[in-house]
Amino acid sequence: MRAAVPSPGKRLAPLFKSRTPSTNSVVKPASACSCFRQLKHRETGRTTIAAKCAVVCKKKWTEYQGIDNWEGLLDPLDDNLRREILRYGEFVEATYRSFDFNPSSPTYGTSKHPKSSLLARAGIRGTGYRVTRYLHATCGVQMPHWASNVPSWMGTRSSWIGFVAVCKDGREISRLGRRDVVIALRGTGTCLEWIENLRANLTCVGGDGDGGAEGPMVGSGYLSLYTSKTATNMSLQDIIREEVARIINKYSDRPLSLTITGHSLGAALAILSAYDISSNFSNAPMVTVISFGGPRVGNRAFRHLLEKSKANVLRIVNSDDLVTKVPGLKDDVARLPWLFRESREHAPSAYTDVGRELRLSSRECPYLSSVNLATCHELKTYLQLISGFVSSKCPFRATAKKVLNVNNSRSRDKGQYLN
Repeated sequence: MRAAVPSPGKRLAPLFKSRTPSTNSVVKPASACSCFRQLKHRETGRTTIAAKCAVVCKKKWTEYQGIDNWEGLLDPLDDNLRREILRYGEFVEATYRSFDFNPSSPTYGTSKHPKSSLLARAGIRGTGYRVTRYLHATCGVQMPHWASNVPSWMGTRSSWIGFVAVCKDGREISRLGRRDVVIALRGTGTCLEWIENLRANLTCVGGDGDGGAEGPMVGSGYLSLYTSKTATNMSLQDIIREEVARIINKYSDRPLSLTITGHSLGAALAILSAYDISSNFSNAPMVTVISFGGPRVGNRAFRHLLEKSKANVLRIVNSDDLVTKVPGLKDDVARLPWLFRESREHAPSAYTDVGRELRLSSRECPYLSSVNLATCHELKTYLQLISGFVSSKCPFRATAKKVLNVNNSRSRDKGQYLN
C-alpha cells in the first residue's frame, strides 16, 4: 500500500472544514465514581459531603471545564476539580486496560472488550457513561520493503486507540449539570506509532494564524496519525467528526460538554481533536482537553489558532517527565543569551506549550520508591500526584492515600484513584 507521508515543506489542505468486612479482611477502596453520588443520611436527612460536592459541581461546571482558564482553581487545587481530573484519568486508564498489547495474540492492536461492557470490564463500573464508538488511528508510514521478513505485528498500521462515551445516567447528568461526552485516547502502543512519534518536523495545517510567515504548524507524526486513512480504514479525524456530528444532532437541545482526555501520544491527539472540532463545528458544545503527560504539539502560531478556536486545554505536567519537554529545545533556549533566545522563541519553526499548565513533581510524592524515566511518565504516577497535590507551597498532602504500585508498571488493572 502507498504510504501517505506529509511533506514538511508542503502546505496541506485545510485540516479542519456490601457486606461488613471482618477485622482481618482487606477492604478494597470504593471506585472513584462512587464518591460522586448525591447521598442523604437515612436517619438525620443531612446532606453528606458527596452531596454538597455534587451541588457545587453542578453550579460551577463551566468553571471546572475551563471557561475562565481554571483561574483560582489550580493553586491550591480545588477538591472538586481534583475529583473530575481523576475521573477523566480513569477513562484513559480504561483504554490501556482494554488494548491488546500482546504481539502474539490474533487480536493484537484491537480492543479486548466489546463496547457494551468495556468500562465495566476495564474496572470502572457505575460511571453513568456508555461507549458509543470505537476509535482507530492509522499510521502514515509503513515498514520499508527491505523489512519484509520482520514479524507482521511490527507492520500494523491501523490500531484501536480509544473510544467515545456518552453520559446517559440521569443522576450523573444531574450531578454534572449537563450531559458530558468523553473522548479517551491511549498513548503509544505499536511499532509504527513509535516511528510516527519520532517524526518531529513541523508541518503546516489549515488556518489563518498570525504567528509567523509559515503559519500554524504541528508535528508531522501527530498530524499523520490523526489524518491518515487506507482503503479499508477511516482516519481518526473522520471517525471523530462523524460521531461528534451525530451526538450534537441528538443532544444539542440540552446543556452538553465534550471532554477529550489522553495520555502521552493520546494527549497530543486530544489537542488536535479539540482544535478540529472547535474549528469545524459552528454548533460545537464547550470543548475541553484534560492532558496527562503530553508532548508539545505545535508552534506559536498553532497555539494562537487553538486559543482562537475557544477550546480549553488543561495540560497536566510532571516536572520529572522527559516526554513533556519534547519535541523542541524550549528549556535549552532559556539558557541562551537574551537576544538570541527572543528570536528563537518567536521563530515559526519552534515548538511551544499550549493551554493552562498544572505542574506536579514525582520527587514530592512520598509513595514513589524510585524516580526514573519510566515511572515519571506512567499515567498511574500522574493520578497519584494529582490525588496528593495541594499547592505549589505544599506539594503533597499528608492525608493522600497510596493508590498504586509504580514498581509494577505493567499491572495496569490495579489501583484506585481516591481522595
